[in-house]
Amino acid sequence: MINFIKNISFALITSLLIVACGKKQDPQPKGPPAMPVTSYTVKKENAVYYDDYPAVVVALNQVELRPEVSGLITGIYFKDGSHVRKGMKLYSIDEQQYRAAYEQALANLSVAKSNLNKAQQDAKRYNELAEKDAIARQQLEHAQADLQAAQSQVKAAEANVSGVQTNLRYATITAPFDGTIGISSVKLGSSVVAGQTLLNTISTDSPMAVDLQVDEKQIGRYTELLNRKPDPNDSTFTLLLPDKTLYPQTGHLSLLDRAVDPQTGTIRARVIFPNPKGILRSGLTVDLRVMNSSASGSILIPARASTEQMGEYFVYVINGNKVKQQKIDMGVNIGDMAVVKGGLKAGDEIVLDGIQRLKDNSTIRVVPPQQMGSNAGQPGGQQSTGRNQPGRNQTGSDKPGSQTSPQGTNETGGKMKSSPAPQKQGVPQSGGSVNSRDSR
Repeated sequence: MINFIKNISFALITSLLIVACGKKQDPQPKGPPAMPVTSYTVKKENAVYYDDYPAVVVALNQVELRPEVSGLITGIYFKDGSHVRKGMKLYSIDEQQYRAAYEQALANLSVAKSNLNKAQQDAKRYNELAEKDAIARQQLEHAQADLQAAQSQVKAAEANVSGVQTNLRYATITAPFDGTIGISSVKLGSSVVAGQTLLNTISTDSPMAVDLQVDEKQIGRYTELLNRKPDPNDSTFTLLLPDKTLYPQTGHLSLLDRAVDPQTGTIRARVIFPNPKGILRSGLTVDLRVMNSSASGSILIPARASTEQMGEYFVYVINGNKVKQQKIDMGVNIGDMAVVKGGLKAGDEIVLDGIQRLKDNSTIRVVPPQQMGSNAGQPGGQQSTGRNQPGRNQTGSDKPGSQTSPQGTNETGGKMKSSPAPQKQGVPQSGGSVNSRDSR
């Protein structure tokens, strides 16, 4: 009986050991799965784009017309807003009192000249008598003094004539130069005060100047443009009018101001534009486009390959099956591409599509573009993580030179902030091409 019990115990222990040894171990936890992405190989391209500057149209010469004499307006000889020629009669002020004063001054001059003639004759006669000792020396001296007084009176009368003649001339106001005159501030019969009442404003209308503020870092570049030989076919400076149409005439840099404004760190530059049709008006707000070409080549990437965080721009650089978040110095948009000023070099491989699911040091696998969606492999395709799209700015306004920045959405429904486009735009230079790599 004891042996039977021992045999049963041994069998149970053996069975338990067999079951324990045959039990499968729990699987080890796996890492996050590799994220599918498409890649793009960074390359250098020759690029031509435009820097946009808000600017104001100003007249090269503008004058406020104010009367030099007081009186009533008796005549207006132009049409408001019309083009006037230099010397054209514009206003007349009641000149009766000034003409009367002028005639009186002429009469006083005539009297003074008569007195001078008499004094000259007396002095001549007394000189002859004095030579013969026929008169006292005192009488000769008195005659010479009277002659000098008469001469001074003639000069005073002539000066008075000149003064009242000037007042009479100021009663008629003429155009100081060719230009466009504004709407008259006074009407017929209005009383005006010398040096105070504003009659009108006249300004030149062709050519016109466009003033802009240039960052002090750009002074070297603009100095080169200023010293460049003028070329009538040069399209470096163009204008976008307030209705966003392109002004048909090109301009040239005329001057840089004498000093940098220490408060803003900018210097004023002036660009001159022909204005044969009078489209440009003084005070008009425009966008000045300055062509910026890079002959040595620029780093260009699809704009949607970048993201923006707190005003800084990043891309994901591929290193094997890992990615590194790389900060870049983002430049301007050229269509669906963007210029990178720093942070990348030609030959770097970056993530193009799928960046919304990535973070630094994420594991990735590069897949063909068609596996990411019909639009994933094209630089022009609209990806939810795109940096911008051309034609509209962030506020939705159709402002050329600014690009739309649609906001991307990640898998959890959160929004990814897109990079804002600067007020610049451009086009790739002829012959350049930018293509994303379909697969590794």
